[in-house]
Amino acid sequence: MSAVAEQIRESKPPSIAGGVMSLNRSIDPMITFVRAKGAYMWDSTGKKYIDYHAAFAPYLLGHGDEDVDAAVIESIKKGESLMGAGTTPWEQEVADLIVDSVPGLEQVQLTGSGSEAVGYAVRLARAATGRESVLLMQGGYNGWADALSFNLMDPASNLANHVSGSEHELRPITAGLPASAGTEQAHVVEFNDLDAVEAVLAGNDVAAVVLEPILQNIGIVKPKEGYLEGIRQLCDKYGALLVFDEVKTGFRHALGGYQSICGITPDLSVFGKAVANGYPVGVVGGKEEFMSYCCHPDLSKRVLIAGTYNAHPMVVAATSATLKKLKCPEADVYGRLEALGNQLETGLNQLLENCNFPSTVVRQGSAFVVYFMDHAPESWRDIADNNDARRDVEYRKKLIEAGVFHFPVTTKQGSISAAHTESDISQTLTITEQVLNILT
Repeated sequence: MSAVAEQIRESKPPSIAGGVMSLNRSIDPMITFVRAKGAYMWDSTGKKYIDYHAAFAPYLLGHGDEDVDAAVIESIKKGESLMGAGTTPWEQEVADLIVDSVPGLEQVQLTGSGSEAVGYAVRLARAATGRESVLLMQGGYNGWADALSFNLMDPASNLANHVSGSEHELRPITAGLPASAGTEQAHVVEFNDLDAVEAVLAGNDVAAVVLEPILQNIGIVKPKEGYLEGIRQLCDKYGALLVFDEVKTGFRHALGGYQSICGITPDLSVFGKAVANGYPVGVVGGKEEFMSYCCHPDLSKRVLIAGTYNAHPMVVAATSATLKKLKCPEADVYGRLEALGNQLETGLNQLLENCNFPSTVVRQGSAFVVYFMDHAPESWRDIADNNDARRDVEYRKKLIEAGVFHFPVTTKQGSISAAHTESDISQTLTITEQVLNILT
């Protein structure tokens, strides 16, 4: 290639805008991954990593689970193609599996992603209540629909006073939002602050309170005792629908979702990620009273759900195979995950006891995080004020260098899969000890 041609080639802008196909995949160091199987990933240099990122947590059974992939391949071989008209027996089967698994669900719809499903749940709530605004939690992530794209992880210097319903300016997480999305459609409060929830509900016509029952966008922030019960009562008192965003918490923590653990039944629920072990699906479901708005006889109240790839047979096959495996007593997936999680948590606590800086391990089943602060946080404000973000990121980067992959952004959740072994956990702890010895 001539010098001129080389100069032209190098000056050409990249064909991927932003360099990655989803901007939250942009990491430092930037790594090109080429393969993943079970509990491991390999980059383009051949380096192997024990993976605790799990592509933002869908891989509950591990990358490329043989039973799930076999079901997808069999579906393709049978000619179970996307017909795009009428219905199929496979989507009925998977709907029954989901409804039978989660006690709070009476009807469901499938979408192409969790973001789509949460957005649809908000539309159902608006149609059912005749109201427009939604109440969100600071530090939570509920997808990128207009009304949900606010106050994700505000820096401490800009953190609004999201307590006790005080007035504040919402901070969008993206450009391109209409001004009305924040001023008229969204309210944000801190997680675990019931007074703030009531202040907003009492002073505004809120259609839905949307929250992860555990904030897993910022690690593992658990609800305080009585918090979820209190939100359920407040929604009933003020006529708002309670929407649990269980895209991350859902099938990762229990077959019945986290709602089966906490004993709270929301009006609408959203699932994704682990429900199909890495295949692209979102689930929105709930009480028939509210789900029926998707086929309401009054067209002015009917909430359109449409998507060429909704309930794609390939994805339905993966969902069905995943749920059947999670239901199988012999597989005992949740028992295995709890044992591995306990092994990792116990080992991390022992290692961190010897460090000269504050740290806290928080775990829920197979999801875990190390915070560099002296207590388990109760909100994003608590994390922003107390977690050592610099040390957190340094810790993650050094683990990556040593062959243990955690997403290199502060507070991001770690995820164990059923493909991990006790040996993987032991090796992880050995590497972690080495990293902690050199961590500044």
